[in-house]
Amino acid sequence: MDFQKLLLQAEKGLKEEDVQALAFLCRELLSYHSASVNSAKELFTELQLQGYLSAEKPHLLTELLLLIQQRSLIRDLNFQPSLTTNLISPFRKMLYNLSVDIDAQDLRSMKFLLYRSLPRMNLDKMSTLEVFLEMEKMDKLSANNLTELENLIKTVCPVLQETIKKYKESQVNYRCPVPEVAGPPRDQRWPVEQNQSSMNSNNTSIDHAGEEHGEGNYEDLPCRLRALTTQGSSCCQSKSGSEVQPTSDTTSVKTDPQASLNTSDEGDIETYSMDAEKRGFCLIINNYDFKLTKFLRQREGTNIDESCLEKVFQWLGFEVLIEHDCSADRMLSLIQGLSTMDHSKMDCLVCCVLSHGLEKAVYGVDGSTVTLEELKQPLNASRCRSLAGKPKLFFIQACQGTKEQTPVCVQNDGPIKGSLMHDARKMKQSIPSDADFLLALASVPLYVSFRDKERGTWFIQSLCQNLIKMVPRKCDLMSILTKVNADVSQKTDHTGTKKQMPQPAFSLRKKVIFPVPQRDPPKLPNV
Repeated sequence: MDFQKLLLQAEKGLKEEDVQALAFLCRELLSYHSASVNSAKELFTELQLQGYLSAEKPHLLTELLLLIQQRSLIRDLNFQPSLTTNLISPFRKMLYNLSVDIDAQDLRSMKFLLYRSLPRMNLDKMSTLEVFLEMEKMDKLSANNLTELENLIKTVCPVLQETIKKYKESQVNYRCPVPEVAGPPRDQRWPVEQNQSSMNSNNTSIDHAGEEHGEGNYEDLPCRLRALTTQGSSCCQSKSGSEVQPTSDTTSVKTDPQASLNTSDEGDIETYSMDAEKRGFCLIINNYDFKLTKFLRQREGTNIDESCLEKVFQWLGFEVLIEHDCSADRMLSLIQGLSTMDHSKMDCLVCCVLSHGLEKAVYGVDGSTVTLEELKQPLNASRCRSLAGKPKLFFIQACQGTKEQTPVCVQNDGPIKGSLMHDARKMKQSIPSDADFLLALASVPLYVSFRDKERGTWFIQSLCQNLIKMVPRKCDLMSILTKVNADVSQKTDHTGTKKQMPQPAFSLRKKVIFPVPQRDPPKLPNV
């Protein structure tokens, strides 16, 4: 068959994502930026002009089709799989293999970690390969500069570290033979590399768990969780690489003098500084879909809480980042990601977790748990220096047990008959007391919290309403939470038999007083 007809047949067999992958793999071979390739025809034409592809030398196309797993197309074209070139760089192959194994959630986490270092205009729409190309463009990634990539993979998906390791081992004795310009010598070849493998019907409910048996394939989760807690950036890991134990409040950390506690002789309580360039990040983890587990229900109404939190914290000046339906290791990786970011130009940090829970822990949508201590540890003063001396505020909407306080009935976060839902299961753990933390819990230990399917949770809705009312009065956060306690304690369901009591736990050394926003407060639903 005429070679051009073969190329046309290959073009018809390739999808848009296949063309993007081929252009990425051929980046060193093209005379112009691979991102400008819009079709397989354009790619094949350029490769022919550069002398890499012809009727006599079709082997590059065979190599490319093998790399993107298009073996059926190779068969249809009557190409010999054993006859390939070594023109594609091991660096490109390694990045492509990573992209194949990085799922949608991993990609969102990568973008979150790169939020401040890459242009944000089109970041949300980028594919994994496009993110890699943007990192190269910003000089954050190259064949000899893998530091940022390794940190990303270590945080987002530790099991893929082996792919990078194999690439580095295969390149110890080699250097890149093909320059990133047009027309390299035709006899240039890449060295042979090692193989890579690549609720109920009522309006309220309780978010709590029964027996701990999940569904799906999660055999690798324990390994990944260990990797996330013991591996990370230098500010999240001990020198030996072993798991770092919680530090005591007496840990010596060098901080900004303005961030330190300067109590006057009269014993006045100081206020945390809120005059930085930015207020800070507000991460909202909203877990709704628990279908992978047999013992946890969907958290109807949680979208209302998410919307209210987003509006209120944006109004307060925070940059809000939202993650949906996170597994346990995803939650840990997001917190690790926050710990690696530079908060030096920010006042504080807020993290809101909306999920099912048990005593001093919250559930991921995979049925695995993360303790409150694990959420807090990566952000303490010894692990995240840019947050030392600054308030780190956690708002946890989840049950703390399975008991119900009387006399009130609402939808708690867990499995209970009626209009309420509760989030709970007993677990022996302790809330850390590292300096400058606030853990605002929806319920006291051992008890459920309640969620209305149409109005959201009692705790989050009261928190949002009182922030809007009391921040303009320059009230400090603990006073606001005391009012939240009072309001939630007065709530009950239609039967008058279910009650809820929130509980803040904190190691704050100063008052947290948010500056009064210049804009009008957002409108929230009446609870």
